[in-house]
Amino acid sequence: MDCCCSSYGIVSSLSPTPLLRNPKGFCSITYSNNFNHKVLSSRSKRVTQLNSRSYKSVVFAESSWQSWDFGRFVKTLYFFNGPPNPLKFMESLLAKLSSPNSSQPLAKPETSGIILVTGATGGVGRRVVDILRKKGLPVRVLVRNEEKAKNLLGLDIDMIVGDITKADTLSDTPDRDKYKQGIKFFEPEIKGDSPEKVEYIGMQNLLNAVKNRIGLRDGKLLFGYKGNLTGKLIWGALDDVVMGGVSESTFQVDPTGSETGGPTGLFKGVVSTSNNGGFTSIRTKNFTVPEDLSAYDGIELRVKGDGRRYKLILRTSADWDTVGYTASFDTVKGQWQTIRVPFSSLRPVFRARTMADAPPFDPSKLFALQLMFSKFEYDGKLNPTFVEGPFELPFSSIKAYLKEPITPRFVHVSSAGVTRPDRPGLDLSKQPPAVRLNKELGFILTYKLKGEDLIRESGVPYTIVRPCALTEEPAGADLIFDQGDNITGKISREEVARICVAALESPYACGKTFEVKSTVPFSEPFVVDPANPPPEKDYDVYFKTLKEGITGKEALEKSPVPA
Repeated sequence: MDCCCSSYGIVSSLSPTPLLRNPKGFCSITYSNNFNHKVLSSRSKRVTQLNSRSYKSVVFAESSWQSWDFGRFVKTLYFFNGPPNPLKFMESLLAKLSSPNSSQPLAKPETSGIILVTGATGGVGRRVVDILRKKGLPVRVLVRNEEKAKNLLGLDIDMIVGDITKADTLSDTPDRDKYKQGIKFFEPEIKGDSPEKVEYIGMQNLLNAVKNRIGLRDGKLLFGYKGNLTGKLIWGALDDVVMGGVSESTFQVDPTGSETGGPTGLFKGVVSTSNNGGFTSIRTKNFTVPEDLSAYDGIELRVKGDGRRYKLILRTSADWDTVGYTASFDTVKGQWQTIRVPFSSLRPVFRARTMADAPPFDPSKLFALQLMFSKFEYDGKLNPTFVEGPFELPFSSIKAYLKEPITPRFVHVSSAGVTRPDRPGLDLSKQPPAVRLNKELGFILTYKLKGEDLIRESGVPYTIVRPCALTEEPAGADLIFDQGDNITGKISREEVARICVAALESPYACGKTFEVKSTVPFSEPFVVDPANPPPEKDYDVYFKTLKEGITGKEALEKSPVPA
């Protein structure tokens, strides 16, 4: 059935591990003519060389000697590495001594940018696949029927077979009569799983499956005093005592030290170059489960500077004494500032030396975080801001971030009309069948709206498209984009597919919910002259007119809004 609000966002299942590897985007697409699911998505080798002679000639020449705290050395080893094992230590030392150094160029990290399309055999979904393939973008599809998908999309399609409900959900007639009827209307009917299971619970399952792989718009908080995150990370000092030095640092919580008067983390200590030392650091214990940050572009810190240069080190191995992926950052004295460290700027470093043949940073396996204040930069260079003595660096948060401008990574095709069944004062007799029969259809529009709310509350960068009645007419008609869930009309499936793909690439579509229809009345078919096709649309022109936060739910709490 293609009724006046015939595009419903029904979801289908996917498993995050086999389906997504750095998906570029994600979009869920469904229409009410058959209630089918439509969703479009989107230990490193240790290489070191110990060369104490070169270290001494560069950094240790003027150092004095002080008594070494062997007890603190043992405590450090125990904190990060468990009970000391002399045999393991000797094996590790021999491995380090025998490993060659390399001067080869650093390898570049790879990203897949795969766009996942579910429901790819449906009217809108297969058109989305076609557009993406013509644009040369990598596509993977999630389908329920493998044979059908191969017949429609080709044998070479990258395919996953699955269904989030593991059962038939919403279906058309066996011959797909409703799908083929164009703009002719049928009274809607529902078969298979309930709308609550598909539209609401299914959306929960879908978001849980893909959220970590597509990222959050505001970033993923790794450290910060919000909710129960205060105890998430366990920090310990890792100072030059492990190399015979006497510098000493600690991690503390300042209960009123943040810029808002709340608690903040504090990296503080005393650094000394005695005994050829000159660095202090704090590091987290290895995470129980490595953090997967592959959806993000870098690490953001909020710090109060002291005019010195610090280092951020990311550890991608459970081994505490191995290559760390490192970037230096400068601070402004007395000012809170945001520091962004792109993953692309990280260099593999072991004991202040760049390891040129180390593998690229793998953001999917983050075992630990480390902050360092050091006399040493990299490869014999010194920190120009280094001063011996006490220091402190307050830091209120550490999180993974998405680079600007942020584009949608979850594009969901829902339906016009989802807020209308419960709208006070609305004349339902003038509304499309799905609105009038919402109760008889198991409250499908009500649960579709709840599914939309899950997306909006999830934190993922999203766009929600609410088309009016879907037709088999060609794309190209003039369009009306609106917000507030008031319009009725028709729109081509091909046009909706183009809007979805355009939204994935547009920062102006991010965080927006909108309805769309063509300007052509139902009584007039829309045709295209092959000799004079309409020009391609710049959908950003429409996206720029839209506002965030408008969903149509506003009318549920106010006076009636004319439809």
